[in-house]
Amino acid sequence: MFERMAELAIRRSRLVLVVAVVAVALMGAVGSGAFGVLKGGGYDDPASQSSRAAKLIEERFGGQTNLILLVRAAEGDVDSPAADRGGRALAAELKREPALENVVSYWETDSPALRSEDGREAMVLAHVKGDTAELEKNAKSVIDAYRGSYKGGLSIRAGGGTAVTADLSTQVPKDLLLAEAIAVPLTLVLLLLVFGGVVAALLPLAIATVAIAGTFAELALIGGVTDVSNSATNLTTALGLGLGIDYALLMISRFREQLATGASVDDAVRHTVRTAGRTVAFSAATVAVALAALLVFPQYFLRSFGYAGVGVVVIAAVSTLFVMPALFVVLGHRVNNGRLPWAEKAATTRTPLWGRLARTAMRRPAVTALPVLAVLLLAASPLLGLTLGTPDERVLPEDAGSRQVSSVLREKFDGNDAAAIHVVLDAAVPQAPLSSYAAELSGLPGVIRAETGTGTYTGGRPDRTGPGNPALGRPDAQRITLISGLEPKSDAALDLVEQVRALAPPAGAEALVGGADAQLLDSKASISGRIPLALALVAVTTFLLLFLFTGSVVQPVRALFLNVISLGAALGVMTWIFQDGNLASLLGVTPQPMDASMTVLLFVIAFGLSMDYEVFVTSRIKELHDLGEDNETAVVEGLGRTGGIVTAAAALLAVSFFAFGTAQLTFMQMFGLGSGLAILIDAVAVRGVLVPAAMRLLGRSAWYAPGFLRGFHGRYGLSESGPAPGPEFTGSRAAP
Repeated sequence: MFERMAELAIRRSRLVLVVAVVAVALMGAVGSGAFGVLKGGGYDDPASQSSRAAKLIEERFGGQTNLILLVRAAEGDVDSPAADRGGRALAAELKREPALENVVSYWETDSPALRSEDGREAMVLAHVKGDTAELEKNAKSVIDAYRGSYKGGLSIRAGGGTAVTADLSTQVPKDLLLAEAIAVPLTLVLLLLVFGGVVAALLPLAIATVAIAGTFAELALIGGVTDVSNSATNLTTALGLGLGIDYALLMISRFREQLATGASVDDAVRHTVRTAGRTVAFSAATVAVALAALLVFPQYFLRSFGYAGVGVVVIAAVSTLFVMPALFVVLGHRVNNGRLPWAEKAATTRTPLWGRLARTAMRRPAVTALPVLAVLLLAASPLLGLTLGTPDERVLPEDAGSRQVSSVLREKFDGNDAAAIHVVLDAAVPQAPLSSYAAELSGLPGVIRAETGTGTYTGGRPDRTGPGNPALGRPDAQRITLISGLEPKSDAALDLVEQVRALAPPAGAEALVGGADAQLLDSKASISGRIPLALALVAVTTFLLLFLFTGSVVQPVRALFLNVISLGAALGVMTWIFQDGNLASLLGVTPQPMDASMTVLLFVIAFGLSMDYEVFVTSRIKELHDLGEDNETAVVEGLGRTGGIVTAAAALLAVSFFAFGTAQLTFMQMFGLGSGLAILIDAVAVRGVLVPAAMRLLGRSAWYAPGFLRGFHGRYGLSESGPAPGPEFTGSRAAP
């Protein structure tokens, strides 16, 4: 197959390039529509109880409160005549807004819960209508129209879920623009330094362009039939550029190496595709199967990264295998044109430093590997206290309006309506059992009051001073709103949700419990419940692919073990910073539980990229081993030839991710810093020290496979030198 790819490039190079240009143009045209179909959100499991509760509230009650307007009186309190007139006028205007429903204000209800303890501020609650895409647009329109000064000496700030989403959508482009402004120039400079020439440095951009355009087209098509998160576009650009650099670097290095030996352009292309091309194909397969594990999660936020990740990997690999050889044929020796002054010598991929490091690690494996393992395990130790959460207003900068409103609600109001627990009964319930059930709910620890359509309950009894809310009752359903004094998303708040769910509802009705804390509880359960399946899929498919590549059952186990250690170290450091609060002031973040979705995403992407470098290194070691080199020579020479490539690729990709460390959104900082750190740990500590040390300790057994699997690999396996059946311990020389 790879030989035919090479011959196609040699004989039809210009046709291949013309087809590629046309394909990019078509994909660009289709992909331009991606932003019109992609959506925000997607953090919740649609089958969870909290999601079902939200859907039922939407269908029968016009939706739960997702917008809070915090109104402050400039002088006096909110009960002054001027403030009262202004507040009533505000409520009347809001009720006329077509994007809003279920508007409830303090001035119409006189509810003490909607008035701050000092009387200076009051709340107006509302539900913003629309699906995910419309919701954000409608919320921004309302917030922009009413935020700021208002008649009667009032000032208005916006909070609640839709306000947080609006602030996030405003901040994300700013953070991305800053990150790209830092990453792109640095990447271009590093490309020149790594490739040593202008022409060679521009080739990875061609692969990245094809990969990014193709993946945007894929997302546009998938987004037309199912929900796809707009956050997937960020991964598309970062991973498309990174993999374009990775794969192009490997191919260009092997092509220039062949030209330097005196080979003709055609022969250099054949050898490059047959060797480095095989590595790219297997590398892409390992990365793709790792990212495909995201498809098992019900949250479309995570699934979207699976769509984008698998798409960008496959398209980058295919374009590398077809477009890059055609470019080599057209350019020939001109691939070295525009060489920089310090790179005038013949191209070589051998890096003496990496060879010496590998030799030292192999000759003194315990002395070199144990300190590295100790540091990595120490870095991973914060994972012992890992807690997972979902994003809220604390991921925003402290000066964000919705975050400031949330702080005021916690500090100055008797209970937080934005963090209320919503209990929905999906059938008609007589008043007596409804009252009994609501009273029982109000008596749970931490509950301040329970509001129903017919009354308010506190401490297990009816509260005569608190009127009911008629909007909470319908002939075919009932709602009960529980206001608690507990810190939102705390362990106590989550325990309260479980206690509410444990209470038996009135006979003949099913109780669905929703709200922010219920969503967190359900999201954690949903993600943690799918993690074992995702990990099993990653482990099994990675094991099979690496076996097909190496012919050994030991090499996949060794690779999985070392990758887990390096990823554990990176995740541990992120936990130490973003959850435990170390360096938080330096980064300007608020310590909080690790974002469950971003933690899973970080692990899967970092794992896939680490397997990318695993294949790069192992392929060259295996090639030399199959040629008859002893274990030490194969490892030392293999790392000497690939170590520089891996380091350069890792540095280029890490720059793109580290640039996200400048973001003001906490989860973007965590993802960027964590991914960059994981890449560097893998490229330096694992590839440079732990791999050669492990290969020395394993000796000949590093290439072991049972007899029946040796036969299978001999027939179906692939490597840089192609499948080659052999004895149980392949190679003609034993390890020292």
